[in-house]
Amino acid sequence: MTDAVSVESSVSAEPSVPATDELDGSPILAQVLGDALPKLEIFHDKLMREGEPRGLIGPRDVAIVWERHILNSAAVVPFIRETTRGERYKTVADIGSGGGFPGIVAAACLPDHRFTLIEPMERRVEWLDECVHEMGLKNVEIVRARSEEIIARIRKRDGLYPFAVATCRAVAPMTKLSGWTLPLLKSHGRLVALKGRSAQAEIDKAAKEIAKRGGVRPRVVEAEVGPGLEPTHVVLVDKR
Repeated sequence: MTDAVSVESSVSAEPSVPATDELDGSPILAQVLGDALPKLEIFHDKLMREGEPRGLIGPRDVAIVWERHILNSAAVVPFIRETTRGERYKTVADIGSGGGFPGIVAAACLPDHRFTLIEPMERRVEWLDECVHEMGLKNVEIVRARSEEIIARIRKRDGLYPFAVATCRAVAPMTKLSGWTLPLLKSHGRLVALKGRSAQAEIDKAAKEIAKRGGVRPRVVEAEVGPGLEPTHVVLVDKR
């Protein structure tokens, strides 16, 4: 991802609104996002104005923010809901939240869940803070830290408890991601990771590491993004 610190300071001036998104006005948005759509329209507008100059999305993504970033992120929602069904504490850790994918989107879609967005970079934490405030999200906590620091706090019982779900998108290959996510989970929790086409190869390569971290039944599922849109790939790993 391009580091655009040099132009970031100019964003607060009069950011220009780029070309429209291909899915603006599409009924797919309400069909997929439901009651979360008004909040995610705020997020979308902010991404359209500020996402590229702040280094959060690429220039080729500007016309496809809805599909590439928001609907893609929302693909994790059914898997989170399935995992937390019947749970008293519906807690989700989003690792390397960056621009808010999938954490901000999933939090808007699941107001009855508690989300902790874990992001080490200060400028991205500032972005996430702005998004949470402007969208009026009441179920989100942002923590500036690396996953390893949160894992250490959980082990020390330092005000944090294992999560029901861990999510992430485009953070690291499974060989590394296993160690950054599975120790965050409680027993019978689940990792829900958005991945690319190489997802199965990543799982195969990381099999020993996944098992070492208490992961079982690693698998790749094809997740719907929206009617007529290309599906995405989600890696699911249960915690023993």
